Amino acid sequence: MDTFKKVIKKILQVFGILLITVVSIALAYVLYVLFSYHRIDDHQILNVQGAMAGNSIEKASASNEYTIVTYNIGFGAYDPRFTFFMDGGKSSWAKSRESVQRLVTGAGELALGFNPDFVLFQEIDFDSTRSYHVNQLDMLRRMFAEYDSTLGVNYDSPFLLYPFDQPHGTSRAGVGTFSRYRIEDAERRSLPISNGFSKFMDLDRCFTVNRVPVSNGKYLVLINLHMSAYGSSPSVREGQTGLLREVLEKEYNDGNYVIAGGDFNHDLKLVEDTQTYSWAHFYDRNLLPEHFSFAMDQLPSEEKYALSNSCRDSGVVYDPATTYTVTLDGFIISDNVEMTYYANNDGGFLYSDHEPVIMKFRLK
Repeated sequence: MDTFKKVIKKILQVFGILLITVVSIALAYVLYVLFSYHRIDDHQILNVQGAMAGNSIEKASASNEYTIVTYNIGFGAYDPRFTFFMDGGKSSWAKSRESVQRLVTGAGELALGFNPDFVLFQEIDFDSTRSYHVNQLDMLRRMFAEYDSTLGVNYDSPFLLYPFDQPHGTSRAGVGTFSRYRIEDAERRSLPISNGFSKFMDLDRCFTVNRVPVSNGKYLVLINLHMSAYGSSPSVREGQTGLLREVLEKEYNDGNYVIAGGDFNHDLKLVEDTQTYSWAHFYDRNLLPEHFSFAMDQLPSEEKYALSNSCRDSGVVYDPATTYTVTLDGFIISDNVEMTYYANNDGGFLYSDHEPVIMKFRLK
């Protein structure tokens, strides 16, 4: 009997030690995440990377027609079969390092095919576990060697253990702006985000303000943005749209031409709140300042609603017949910018869960 009690006691001691060890490791990890978390500084001045081959054009001109593209490249993970765990899918990482390189190359070549003067990219990984630490920014800069470029970091995450079968790991990503014309200066603005637990999983949302000089003494101000998704609270949405409105107004009142483009994470075709997916709220046009509109709203109604959608549901394998799609990507323009052409690419989401949006414009 004494021997049995000793065995039980020993088992309980071992179990107790294991439990304390597990709890200690979990507590240490929680403290690591808590103390590692930080927000990137607002009003951060960005480094402008000059064109790698030759010189970018010194100034834009009010007499020319320009082409601008916005494209969320989905950190090089989303071929049509990829599903993402945060959207109800399976995967946390891209399929392989080779697939990341193939998809980023494909996305870059697709954007280059429109012969753009300006490109606004979102979800560019440059040192992330999920994309095998492929420096996608360097890849794009080599492809766009004749363009000035800037990067605004919007994801700088400590190692995330979730999901347990394929931990998301560390993430370093941002929004990249490319311009055939000289970018004189650029600034990163921090968007308001949730203060709850979701902040550890969400991006450090931001937009970048890039100023291209124009020959008439004004600036073409390019705002590259990636707003919050996953059903963010009304207060977060109001904070983000409010800051954007403030910056749009300021730049316009300074006499500049203004284009804000990117992934709005709002259903841009809706004009009232009738959506069924919580992560695709409509963008209330009343939140736009005077003198601004969504470029797509200038299309005749039948053309606007005939546009193919720019984003697919990434919780399921893409099936053109059944997969939910929505237009989250586009451009806001000031009334001194004339939109002359507008299209959403319809390419079957070969390189991302988004498609590029293309606009041609003139400066009045």
